[in-house]
Amino acid sequence: MTSVALFTRDLRVHDNPVLAAAAADGGPVVPVFVLDDAIAPRTPAGRSRFLHEALADLDAALRRLGGRLVLRKGDVVAEVCRVVGEAGAQHVHVASDVTRYAQDRERRLEAALEPLRVALHRHDRVHTVQAPGELRPADRDHFSVFTPYWRRWAEAPLRAPAAVPRLTGPGPDVESLPVPDAGAARGERQAGLRGGETSGRKRAQRWLERTVEAYEDIHDDLAADTTSRLSPYLHFGCVSATELLARVTRDHPGPGADAFVRQLCWRDFHHQVLAARPEAAHTDLRPGREWADDPEALAAWQAGQTGIPIVDAGLRQLADEGWMHNRARLITAGFLTKTLGIDWRAGAAHFARLLLDADVANNTLNWQWAAGTGLDTRPGRVLNPLRQAARYDPRADYVRRHVPELAGLTDPAQVHQPWRSGSGELRRLGYPEPIVAIGRTGVVAGRETGTPLF
Repeated sequence: MTSVALFTRDLRVHDNPVLAAAAADGGPVVPVFVLDDAIAPRTPAGRSRFLHEALADLDAALRRLGGRLVLRKGDVVAEVCRVVGEAGAQHVHVASDVTRYAQDRERRLEAALEPLRVALHRHDRVHTVQAPGELRPADRDHFSVFTPYWRRWAEAPLRAPAAVPRLTGPGPDVESLPVPDAGAARGERQAGLRGGETSGRKRAQRWLERTVEAYEDIHDDLAADTTSRLSPYLHFGCVSATELLARVTRDHPGPGADAFVRQLCWRDFHHQVLAARPEAAHTDLRPGREWADDPEALAAWQAGQTGIPIVDAGLRQLADEGWMHNRARLITAGFLTKTLGIDWRAGAAHFARLLLDADVANNTLNWQWAAGTGLDTRPGRVLNPLRQAARYDPRADYVRRHVPELAGLTDPAQVHQPWRSGSGELRRLGYPEPIVAIGRTGVVAGRETGTPLF
């Protein structure tokens, strides 16, 4: 009895319920990944490189277990059906996902397999700790406020991590494209991150041993750069969120672990919202905002040329590394949507083009939160970038690192507000004047920005 294990965003062998269930069927397993023609052409170089490295690492891991990765390119449904025919498979296993595209793909795959008399087995709790639809309030199909979800999530039992299976051999002789040579991928590795489970597990181990206990106190320190940077590994499934949660709570209990676990819960929260409201990827959850049509301001924001150093630093880090510190994501998103009044979809699309961890659920729903169109219980809140800079980059080291025009300035106040020295000094530095005037009390471009500032 041959089974196909279809990998999607679960590129690992440790704690992978899809691979474990396929092996438990008792026969040969054909692990498959399809480079989707609907997605691959739009994948930026940095994320493509990370994916290729992850696939190479996955193939090496599968070979150590007695199997190999079958790589195909094209339409996922068509290619899986071809593999089923070539292998004589009776079962296909896949992880359930929450985007509208992924859910449609699962439905199409099930319909295509039915006349072949092949069963499709969907597995929950592969990408997330809890299944998106499993935790529900009494009166609706999903939680729309984080704190009640967090309470329920923290009490919910964890599934046991799936054991790494032994495979019975390379399986039937199924045609495969060569697994990408990660070393031949174009472009430099971004954010110092190498794709794959091996790198992800090493990074997790080092960060848990050295940093997590202080996480509550340092995770917002922009210059310290002490966040885990595990988000790309979680997005591609190189690291299991369930296994990570089990390790941090077992081996590193304390306030730092609690703060990190809360971030894992936020990730699950966004997935359960998108599962129930797939239109949230592109439609305001809280409608009514009117957006400014200002292509010049949007272009300045995208290029990190707004003249607001803390904003420009975040956007330049994104362009250089394919990653951005979480606090900088909040600052830059709030500036685009609340200060410039530009549609969050433009910002989310820019992030999606560049981020290594461009997860649909987390990216779009965090943007909606920042814009006040999402599930924030205080949708009118405004993050004043000057106050954010003073609080989270008090020595201005983060700005100096990513905005070289200002690297020679020693006074943090001058780094964060270089316009105070006059237009002549800005020209000397080669740094633009601010595209809006930001007052300490929250007046932006001559108008009130809204409610209390952080």
